[in-house]
Amino acid sequence: MEDRPYKILVVDDEPDLQPLVLQRMRRNIRAGRYTFVFAGNGVEAIEQLNADRSIDMVLSDINMPRMDGLTLLEQIPKVDPNIRSVIISAYGDMRNIRTAMNRGAFDFVTKPLDFKDLQVTIDRTLRHMAEWRDALTARDKLIALQNELDIASNMQKSILPTTFPVSPAYGVSAHMEPARNVGGDFYDVIALQGGRLGLAVADVSDKGVPAALFMMSSRTLLKGAAIGRNNPGEALGEVNDLLIENNETAMFVTVIYAVYDPETGTFTYANGGHNTPLVVHPDGSSTELPLTRGVALGVMPGIEYQQNTITLEPGDTVLLYTDGVTEAMNSGNEEFGMERLRQIFADKPPQGPEEAHRDVFQAVHAFAGAVPQSDDITCLTLRHAGA
Repeated sequence: MEDRPYKILVVDDEPDLQPLVLQRMRRNIRAGRYTFVFAGNGVEAIEQLNADRSIDMVLSDINMPRMDGLTLLEQIPKVDPNIRSVIISAYGDMRNIRTAMNRGAFDFVTKPLDFKDLQVTIDRTLRHMAEWRDALTARDKLIALQNELDIASNMQKSILPTTFPVSPAYGVSAHMEPARNVGGDFYDVIALQGGRLGLAVADVSDKGVPAALFMMSSRTLLKGAAIGRNNPGEALGEVNDLLIENNETAMFVTVIYAVYDPETGTFTYANGGHNTPLVVHPDGSSTELPLTRGVALGVMPGIEYQQNTITLEPGDTVLLYTDGVTEAMNSGNEEFGMERLRQIFADKPPQGPEEAHRDVFQAVHAFAGAVPQSDDITCLTLRHAGA
């Protein structure tokens, strides 16, 4: 029930009905449950409805001058489609009752009026109307929330690189598929001095809008640290300390950050609690790079992140990915796992970075089948062609 009394418009050309309704419904009127307004025919009723938008329900006779009740039923939705209508019909007049129901009447009562039955009908009608209004409110909130999520999703996508540097010496590509409208994964490709590239893939501890906000903050801090620091370990340490300073949500982010030098083929990386990178060789074999024993960023201050350097051979492809790849589940509750990831390329070595990440996503989706995606899936690939 609403705070105000429900307002009921009674439409009938019998002058004795108004004092009878007011007298028989006086307890409900005094209790503040209902208020009644009256009209003598359908034309007057439409005028009332247009003038007073607070009317919740119409109780109308069928046979009236100027505009009868059945015609009124057709006109009410044009004023307000959410008003509920109850028709007063002669006893046994099933043809008019069927017509009334087909034209949108919620219920009917018969003459002579039984006021106990009328009150039950009014209460049932108003209860249905209240539930309908609640449903509309929930729908509107859902639509508004969906619009906000769409905006957040577009904002998130707008900060992720969609074009990548091109060089005869290397190729880079990346893709992210969020499990919800917005995700907590991100990737980045950062142009550094001397033609080097900074490459990052990260996974925030939560999902949805909070994770997306934390993700955007983490990405911005990482990009700034990457430009200001020469090595990945120092960059992760700086980002970690900055995240700790203002992290009331106690969220954290796992990150793999690497610096690639196309001139020498060196790939120097620091791992903050993230999945180990995978290097796929031209013959389809693959190597998991050693972890550097770093913990997730945002957990505790003052952590020193170690780093490791390898030299890529021509034709090597490096895969940086999130656990949405290796921990994807199928209908048998099996994880995709590292071995299946390596097997993707065993018989078909990747010929380019785009093909490499596309093959990963196709294999993960084929494995999961109809099982809903439970985690963001992100993959960044670097192919070293050599000098």
